[in-house]
Amino acid sequence: MIAGLVLAAGAGRRFGSPKQLADLGGVPLLQHAIDAMLAVPALDRVVVVLGSYAEEIAAAVKFASAEPVVCAAWAEGMAASLRCGAAELADADWAVITLGDMPGVTPEAIEAVIGSCGPDVDAVRAEYGGQFGHPVALSRSLLARVDSLRGDVGARELLRDARVRRVEALHLARPDDVDTPEELEAIR
Repeated sequence: MIAGLVLAAGAGRRFGSPKQLADLGGVPLLQHAIDAMLAVPALDRVVVVLGSYAEEIAAAVKFASAEPVVCAAWAEGMAASLRCGAAELADADWAVITLGDMPGVTPEAIEAVIGSCGPDVDAVRAEYGGQFGHPVALSRSLLARVDSLRGDVGARELLRDARVRRVEALHLARPDDVDTPEELEAIR
């Protein structure tokens, strides 16, 4: 089974308000990440991890077949969200991870990462002109180790010793990460 995992639990402190709900193209910012995942036929499940402002986000976003889960420990940092999502996807062979504040990640980029998964690697990571980015696919063996992560870190620590395949995605997606209103304005 291949699953999609969208991490969107943060408080958006630098943004000054719930950035998941910020308008981009007439829909909440988070909607772009969910829609990209749902447009990938190879994904058997899509889980969206919420935390801060979970009720407001759930009321404003159209999840369709995506499954929202609330991470009670969201304030601990990204590792808590990743642990929560990995626990939901314990039966997955692979999980493809994106961030709810990266609206430029396309279904094509997600498909390219999935297409590079295989038994000869532990992870697949999108690269944008030589810079690592999302999506990142983690194999079952790495997903099992996510529980060891703590703080405001993603899977970077796990990837250090893993067999990682890189996939150039600059021609498929935009790696823009929206952390401030100015960054959102820059991609409008």
